[in-house]
Amino acid sequence: MVASSVLGFPRIGANREVKKAVEAYWAGKISADELTKVAAEVKKASWTSVKAQGVDFIPSGEFSLYDHVLDHSAAFNVIPKRYQGLGLSPLDVYFAMGRGRQTEGVDVPASEMKKWFDSNYHFVVPEFSEETDFKLNFNKAVEEFKEAKALGITTRPVVLGPVSFLVLGKAAKEAKPGFQPISLLPKLLPLYKTLLADLKEAGAEWVQVDEPILVLDSAAGLEKEFTSAYTELAPVAPKILLTTYFARLDTNVNFVAKLPIAGLHIDLDRAPAQLEDVVKAIKDTKIVLSLGLVSGRNIWKTDFTAAIKLGQQAIETLGADRVIVATSSSLLHTPVTLASEKKLTEEQKDWFSFALEKAGEVTTIAAVLSGSQDAAVASALEANKASIAKRRAFEQNSDDTVRKRVAAITDDQLERRSPFSVRKEIQAKTLNLPKFPTTTIGSFPQTKEIRQARAKLGKGELTQEEYDEFIKKEIETVVRFQEKIGLDLLVHGEPERNDMVQYFGELLNGFVFTQNAWVQSYGSRYVRPPIIVSDVSRPTPMTVKWSAYAQSLTKQPMKGMLTGPVTILNWSFPRADVSREIQSKQLALALRDEVVDLENAGIHAIQVDEPAIREGLPLRRSDWDAYLKWAVDSFKLATAGVTDKLQTHSHFCYSDFDDIFPSIQRLDADVISIEASKADMKLLNTFKQYGYSNQIGPGVYDIHSPRVPGGQEIKDRLKSMLDILPDSLLFVNPDCGLKTRGWKETEASLVNLVEGAKWARENYA
Repeated sequence: MVASSVLGFPRIGANREVKKAVEAYWAGKISADELTKVAAEVKKASWTSVKAQGVDFIPSGEFSLYDHVLDHSAAFNVIPKRYQGLGLSPLDVYFAMGRGRQTEGVDVPASEMKKWFDSNYHFVVPEFSEETDFKLNFNKAVEEFKEAKALGITTRPVVLGPVSFLVLGKAAKEAKPGFQPISLLPKLLPLYKTLLADLKEAGAEWVQVDEPILVLDSAAGLEKEFTSAYTELAPVAPKILLTTYFARLDTNVNFVAKLPIAGLHIDLDRAPAQLEDVVKAIKDTKIVLSLGLVSGRNIWKTDFTAAIKLGQQAIETLGADRVIVATSSSLLHTPVTLASEKKLTEEQKDWFSFALEKAGEVTTIAAVLSGSQDAAVASALEANKASIAKRRAFEQNSDDTVRKRVAAITDDQLERRSPFSVRKEIQAKTLNLPKFPTTTIGSFPQTKEIRQARAKLGKGELTQEEYDEFIKKEIETVVRFQEKIGLDLLVHGEPERNDMVQYFGELLNGFVFTQNAWVQSYGSRYVRPPIIVSDVSRPTPMTVKWSAYAQSLTKQPMKGMLTGPVTILNWSFPRADVSREIQSKQLALALRDEVVDLENAGIHAIQVDEPAIREGLPLRRSDWDAYLKWAVDSFKLATAGVTDKLQTHSHFCYSDFDDIFPSIQRLDADVISIEASKADMKLLNTFKQYGYSNQIGPGVYDIHSPRVPGGQEIKDRLKSMLDILPDSLLFVNPDCGLKTRGWKETEASLVNLVEGAKWARENYA
């Protein structure tokens, strides 16, 4: 009998109940008890709905109010000293670690965030040192297992594995030079033994232990650590399902197959070719193999025929009792349910499968592989075949103009007319910016009034003309504010944009949009990714109207704002039938036309954001070169069609650039801005090491937190930057866009930023 499994479920609630409750708690509108009640209701709804789909292994313990890695840090007492002794409740310490806190005499910044592997989900990075005092403050896995059991639902608890927990962390400031967090494994394992033993005592038969770093090249050097950890944990734990996802195990399977584990999960959505090697490695063991056949990262219906074929391949060698059909990863990265979508056409709805529907897919595939004769299963199989056939027929439709244009791309289209050294001098005369020019990353606060106006437009309560007048007033407010405080390179504030990807998708051919397909990016920040369904093109200019209007209001230079092709691709749900390279280049050509139109409209600085370019890097190094070639070419294709007067900017999110720095240089952006405020300047040393010669704006304060940076704090940060970077190259800007912040904190922070730049001009003449 083939079992079915879901590795994790969205924790936001079908109607974003968690976001609303968490933000209400932060605002002091509800109590901690009321927040806990909302969390319990969402967990109950998730467990109940997954069970109703007939899934055998239902996950628990993976719910989070902010981030599951942060949960783990709080549980194991990995709490940096700056958050201790502040008189805060454990819950408020938890949130302070995630988003910072500046109230009632407490002033602490947020912890560093990084992207969760190659996804758009951000996790809070644990900080370790020789002094880390591990304690099991609470056992969330046991608590939620019992919580579900009280509802009559038996779950399989989910725990982040000890090796991944340590490796994904970083050395704290107080750690000695050369300290490696993995050295703490012997200190950490006794706590894991307690956690897992308590789970076993509570009645858990299985436990899902996530070790996602096993798909990285670096895991090959951790065989000793994995062996010692699981040799110690297995005797006291429930049956361990060692879980990997997002890429292939590759040669790491050779030592994984020798571990004392009861089950192994592999991702066959991202890496179907690994199945043969994994089956061969474990066939002579008793290890059960969990097959990630249903994508946890995309929203397309699973092709049952293809999935069943892979399942049969495993069964032929291992037998049905040693095979589990599962989602490829947690469904955290997908929307909750397609049932919430009322505006998609019936044809479009037939293409898609969200988290709840994917749970049903897992059950159906497992039933077919088990030889079920149930009429409902047979009907589901036939319906799936019909849906896939219709989608394949739709995919045959293409825009020949777009396809031919992509095929005709030449190397000359990827290069600016002159090298940066020449462009810099021309741009200096055109823009007339001072030393240490100040700017922002683009967006200004999206106020309640802006959201209400957008909603009224959608409901027909405002005409397009009335809405446009409202947006013009918002733009003028932003422009006048920037002039007032003395910013140098202005932006229009993006009040017309609902999201930096969705906005462009709505104006491009080839996308469809949802009403409620929200996924978590970090904390209470949720996004609604557009879906690419066909060839992409630009029917009309998208941003020229608003940027030109903003420029007409001021004599200072205005920066046009676009989202780059790689980021639009990575932050959308992409097509499955066409390569990412082709989709990216289609987007690049559409943006190239927009960039040229902006310059022709009198805009002489344009920022093409690529915060996701590092995030999209394949997890296996052998796959990097091909990705980086088309990703960098896409950016250059989008930005190289302008004159030397046009200053191109780009922005990057939290990233480790060390390994891809030559590609960052090859982008040839005139100015890049990077999130750096929480990275302790380590990122800038990379730029110094490689001799980066174009202009750069490392973020001087963190916008993901409501905390206002002090004036001296910004000056100190600028001083640290200038100890590393040439003063002729430095721009002064925040870490990221200001969309999620309030006006009060934005005003105070930007005033301090401008004062910091003035100080730098006075002291670094």
